Amino acid sequence: MHAASGDLRQRALGFTLAGADAAFVDDPYPTYAALRTHDPVHALGPGSWLLTRYDDVLALYRDPAASSDKKREFAPKFGDSPLYEHHTSSLVFSDPPLHTRVRRLLVGALNQQAIARMEPGVRTLVDTLLERIEDQAEPDLIEHFAACIPVDVIGNLLGVPAAERGPLRDWSLAILSALEPTPGAEVLARGNAAVVDFKAYLRTLVAERRRRPGDPRFDVLTRLIQGEGGGERLGETELLHNCIFLLNAGHETTTNLIGNGAHALLTQREQWQRLVDDASLLGTAVEELLRFESPLQLNNRLATAPLRVGGVDLPAGSFVTLAIGSANRDPAHFAAPDRLDIGRKPNPHLAFGQGAHACAGMNVARLEARIAFGRLRARFPGLHLRPGAQRDRRIRFRGWRTLPVGLR
Repeated sequence: MHAASGDLRQRALGFTLAGADAAFVDDPYPTYAALRTHDPVHALGPGSWLLTRYDDVLALYRDPAASSDKKREFAPKFGDSPLYEHHTSSLVFSDPPLHTRVRRLLVGALNQQAIARMEPGVRTLVDTLLERIEDQAEPDLIEHFAACIPVDVIGNLLGVPAAERGPLRDWSLAILSALEPTPGAEVLARGNAAVVDFKAYLRTLVAERRRRPGDPRFDVLTRLIQGEGGGERLGETELLHNCIFLLNAGHETTTNLIGNGAHALLTQREQWQRLVDDASLLGTAVEELLRFESPLQLNNRLATAPLRVGGVDLPAGSFVTLAIGSANRDPAHFAAPDRLDIGRKPNPHLAFGQGAHACAGMNVARLEARIAFGRLRARFPGLHLRPGAQRDRRIRFRGWRTLPVGLR
């Protein structure tokens, strides 16, 4: 027992994100548990820290001295490039006043009335996808289902014509893959090319919407173009990059939520059967799937003033990585955290963040997942995994590249 504890302590003390091995990619949670126990405020390098406990992650989310602006971090990583321009212009990696202006516009367009208006269309989309998947010789729950839902939903919000949505997923994956701790030259090249192509496409879309505006109550692109009545409008660069951000963030979160959730349910069949037997569990099931396998595992902040976190003093200028996946498995807040319980209450997970940067589209993702799992359980109660699943090898985003399934 003592030797095992010593091994875990050494694993924690020697851990680096840049050196994360295949075992960590497959299952990061034992490493996170070791870090929470032995080194919860973990030095990743000079001026760089990793937080793994729930209370510490929550404190950073809420601290006004924890900045989301990534210019200092991304300048050496991306250089003067399209990726740098994108990731320092979008909502998620900005502070006020840009963050405040863009978020207000988005939240106003994604209110409860707008989400209720979306629901029938999402139901129709999901049912159509399930009809098509039945015709597949080898159904893949990612390619044929999970990845299709957010592209259509966010495409509708921005008014992207259905025939023009083909490249959106590949652009999204290329741009977001560059956010990994150590992206290689090929990953960066693909990401930069995707930003250039995405912007070129959006310029055409924006020009068309300027000629023929939609209803700003429901058309997010029109709302972003017009701004608020009497308020400041977004510049062209801000507008284009926040459209890219919307498509990317909506795609990544929902695809991984549905894929991770399906894998968790189908490998723990008693929980799948609970859901099949009781549709009233859909709401708590979605929250538990967000907690159990958080689609976004890592987030980052920059300390703009000295911070004291978990008894450790972090100087101003520190880069802080928030391990959301670890916080959501912290036994100080979740009983039996490594057990999937689709009826878990309360469930104060941090999958969508907290504070001013809480995910603006969280209720859209919840709607998509609730309908996706609700229709799956009703139509294919015998759904099961087939051999050949391939995990996405990224560690910031957790998901599956392929998830082969049998329908009955």
